[in-house]
Amino acid sequence: MTTPRPERPDEAGTMGAGVENGTGEGVGSGMGDGGTGAAEAGVTGAGVGDASEVESGDEPRGESGDESGVDKLLAAVRAGVTADVPALLEPLDAAERKAALARLKVLRAEVRAGQWASPPYLANRIRSALYVAGAGCLTGAAETASWLGARDLLMWDTDGPMALAALGERDPEWAADLAGRLAKRQAVAENSYPLLHGLVVRSGYKVAPTDGYVNGWVWHITDDRLLERLREDPQTPTLVAHALAMAETPERFARTTLRPGSPRHWPTALRTLVAEGLLDRAQVLDLCVSRLLRGGPIRNLRFPLEMVRLLEPDTEELAERIPDWVGIAADAPSLVAGYAQDVLTELASAGTLPVGALAEMTAGVLFRTEKKLVRAQLALVGKVLAREPGAAGELLPAVTEAFGNEDTSVQERALKLVGRHLAAVEPGVRDELAEAAGLLSPMHRQAAEALFGSALEEPAGAPYEEILPPVPERLLVAPPASTVEALVAELVTKGLSEEPVAFERALDGLVRLAHRDRAAVVEAVREAFPRTGWRETHYFTHHTQGIEVVLAGLLGLLDRARVDLGRTTETGSDSCFHQALSGILDARLWEAAALVGTGALPFLLAAPTWHTGAIDPLVLVARLREYRDAGAEPAPADLAQALLRVLRDDPSAGRAAEEAAALGTPPGRRLAAWLREADAVAASVRFLVRGEDRSTVRWWLFDRIVVDVADRPAVREEFPPAFHWLGGTLEATPRRCYHWVDGRAQWAAVLPTDREVLAACLLPTLAYCVEGDSRGATEPLTALAEAQGPVGRAVLLTLAFGLGCADADDRLRAVDALLVLASRGELHARQVGSELAWLVAEGSVKPNRLADAARTAALTGAYGTVWAVLSAMLPDLLSAAKPVRGLGEVLAVAADCVERCGAGGDVVGLAPLAAKRGSTQLVVQAGRLLNALRQGTDRSMTETV
Repeated sequence: MTTPRPERPDEAGTMGAGVENGTGEGVGSGMGDGGTGAAEAGVTGAGVGDASEVESGDEPRGESGDESGVDKLLAAVRAGVTADVPALLEPLDAAERKAALARLKVLRAEVRAGQWASPPYLANRIRSALYVAGAGCLTGAAETASWLGARDLLMWDTDGPMALAALGERDPEWAADLAGRLAKRQAVAENSYPLLHGLVVRSGYKVAPTDGYVNGWVWHITDDRLLERLREDPQTPTLVAHALAMAETPERFARTTLRPGSPRHWPTALRTLVAEGLLDRAQVLDLCVSRLLRGGPIRNLRFPLEMVRLLEPDTEELAERIPDWVGIAADAPSLVAGYAQDVLTELASAGTLPVGALAEMTAGVLFRTEKKLVRAQLALVGKVLAREPGAAGELLPAVTEAFGNEDTSVQERALKLVGRHLAAVEPGVRDELAEAAGLLSPMHRQAAEALFGSALEEPAGAPYEEILPPVPERLLVAPPASTVEALVAELVTKGLSEEPVAFERALDGLVRLAHRDRAAVVEAVREAFPRTGWRETHYFTHHTQGIEVVLAGLLGLLDRARVDLGRTTETGSDSCFHQALSGILDARLWEAAALVGTGALPFLLAAPTWHTGAIDPLVLVARLREYRDAGAEPAPADLAQALLRVLRDDPSAGRAAEEAAALGTPPGRRLAAWLREADAVAASVRFLVRGEDRSTVRWWLFDRIVVDVADRPAVREEFPPAFHWLGGTLEATPRRCYHWVDGRAQWAAVLPTDREVLAACLLPTLAYCVEGDSRGATEPLTALAEAQGPVGRAVLLTLAFGLGCADADDRLRAVDALLVLASRGELHARQVGSELAWLVAEGSVKPNRLADAARTAALTGAYGTVWAVLSAMLPDLLSAAKPVRGLGEVLAVAADCVERCGAGGDVVGLAPLAAKRGSTQLVVQAGRLLNALRQGTDRSMTETV
């Protein structure tokens, strides 16, 4: 199937006779080889000898013995002298180019295999030269596009013009065909714009715009001559239209929207072209409004929003697009929705907004959570109804959308608005409004009854029932892959996964199959993972690269000294906890890299049997028995991790200890002793108070956390060095961490049966998410909640920290963990509330973030659980000498919980606050909570009588 021939423009010549690379340099600028000359032709690849030794066979030379043109071309390519390639190609005929192509393909394979990895820059230069030379030797458009679009051929900005020069004078239709093929590959088109643009100029044909081509176009013409370039290019209207419609706004569009005075400011340039008539005004407006309507991240909407503002559409132009503005107001990000709301408000004030459109807009906006938009919408409806009372029947049902708003003051405004215009509606509409009033908070029940009378439905009389998620079941881990094909598929899809169990299962499968048939696994791995980076001697084994170290060990690519260092490295006494936790995984991976494919490691003892990362005690005994019968000695790090994962509190632990001791081997005796330990590892947490540490300039929460890992001599004496910190070698002192925190998901699987220790290790990182701008530290919390071991202060503090994190996703994960613990009956709600009280009082946890997390948890149906936490937190905060800013939001959630679950009782400090005069949210919500508690108490007393 061939690519359809692109359309020829009317004025192709105006696009410019020369090909520019974005900096004004022409094709013959000589850039791209870094100034390297042909003198570097003797530079060789790693371990492959000099350049002559790498050639595939003897090539014919000239009659006098001089180098042929093909030899000179290959020498330049091997030296990475890209700038010389076009000139060396020029004298070659078709046969010589065909011969050169065969040798280029051999050289390309060598570069792929890593045979030209040293010095570091040479492989990249060779790729660049290969890119250009191959372009000149290939004849078909399809195969040329394949070569120029290959990911393994590194291309610099200046390689495009050089490749264009290497192509020479080709048939215009061939050049257009090649340009069309390259334009369809986004990554290639973005990086190859100079080449594509040159092909378009040479061919005289237009290329159908693609995202990649347009991104490259935008990038290369954004300079101080932007407006001139746009005027000169006959494809500007087509390319601009495509750019405005793209899902991902071109980077330079977004980058320049805030600099309207710059000559590179795209919105200003496009507005000028609209004024000059080069761009169609209606089309640009339509494209921008349509892009706003499609929504997406705000970074992709700033440009079309800026364009609409600069074009300053009149009332008629705005009215033509009313349905679009209504949709934008309902669904777009807040900034864009606010503009749409302003547009529709302007139309409503001018009397050009139909009532039906206003009703639709109102329902959409009142469903949003932004208080500013909601209140502005209620005010707009009020103004319209004051002017057009007859519109009440159509508008008031839309207003009831606010009856379910989480803000009770918004509910009150909506109810008052309905009350003012209720007399103007038909009985059927009145009944509809009364039914919707059931969404109102109980605090508005009396006002709703006064308004709707008997039409208001009686509240349901069913007793409250707490809704918690089901207790998570422990799930067995599937057996590892049993065939090489299945193993490779799993390594490709899950071996590099962050999910701990998938990672461990893939690693165990690799070890087992390599032990059974090393040669087959080696061959499959070489084919599936052609990674030249394995020739390096240093690895960062955290996160996704970890299993690659084991693969490299299997292939024999690792330096023995580096492997030994990785296996014996001990966590320093001043290390952070993420280094300590990740250090255990590192040691296991280096150990596996050293032993994989040998008789010393038939399978992993530490492979989890449960999805939590834990190991069944009897299964571990059976594994040790199999090792004993095979005459194999457990690998130290593998056995140590297995001990940390075995379930000591499992009902079968006692029997497993007896069977382990009966094995009569040192590993069996170690397992038996470990299973009989109540607290094999332990940790405690405390916080410095002012005066204990004067080195801290600012009193941050993460500067005061002190984690003390209990002294355990057995761990230090019997475990490998990477595990010694679990025996108490870390200093009990506050420590900051300046590392990129990768591999968080793996941490929970290190200590799946000692979650109090794991929680203590997580606290310093969590503190950054509470007071700083870090995020993602709550990723292990779900696994922590499902893990085994006692729940102490450290676990509860992780919940308190998580509920106060700055990032909404972090808070959501903390909510999930809290509910899981509650469903398991392991949540000490009052203690969590006590921890939150001092965190809020000192300013570490912001009340608005806590309110958001508490509301999210309550809306799942766990009103009683959330109230149990908040009721323990509120007394200390209500009795503070100075009101806690933002506490009103927390009181609103607390009041909603009490109204829903019917709790009663007293909260110290609540009554005096509720008795104060004023209409602040703090006072109003205090009165609401007090009233709800009193009603709950009265109800309880009535039921008792």
